[in-house]
Amino acid sequence: MVQSPNKRLTLEEFLALPEGDVTYEFVNGEAVSKFKNDEMSPKFFHSRFQKTLLILLDQCLQNKGRVEVEWAVKLKIKNQDWLPVPDLTYVSYNLLPADWLQDEACPVPPELVIEIISPGQTFGEMIQKAASYIEAGVSRVWVVDTKARTITIFAPASVPITYRDNQLISDDLLPGLEITPNEVFQRAGLIG
Repeated sequence: MVQSPNKRLTLEEFLALPEGDVTYEFVNGEAVSKFKNDEMSPKFFHSRFQKTLLILLDQCLQNKGRVEVEWAVKLKIKNQDWLPVPDLTYVSYNLLPADWLQDEACPVPPELVIEIISPGQTFGEMIQKAASYIEAGVSRVWVVDTKARTITIFAPASVPITYRDNQLISDDLLPGLEITPNEVFQRAGLIG
């Protein structure tokens, strides 16, 4: 995807760009690669953890909404279009009815997005992205650090909480989900 460095794109122009092998996000009028180089490409731990969370959330939230992988989300920050591509997205049928069937980006701010830190990304970068998600109307953001084996949860009007080891994660937003970081990492086969 080639773009003139001086030309800002509209969201419609961005969405009309040809698809390729690289995942792009729409940030401040520009097509920005989600993974900036080989170092940031998702590796085994990232992929394994993403799959494990997808299965857990899909089972827990069955018939309540959609849990999707790498689904772009149409958001606005300070009246500017933003189209991030979270690792996982959950949107309930209350926000997007079960009969909605369009091949497009998620048209509403979801209840939950999950970002898994890739090699080359920092926790600080993910904190900034989580704050942007919250500002854009996302109800919860999970930032997963596979090296530290933690899950940090961001929510509006509260401080982020980092869960580790056997601390129980439960949330009224995700009814029926009660799990610890250790359980998720064990199910992913990343710890014994």
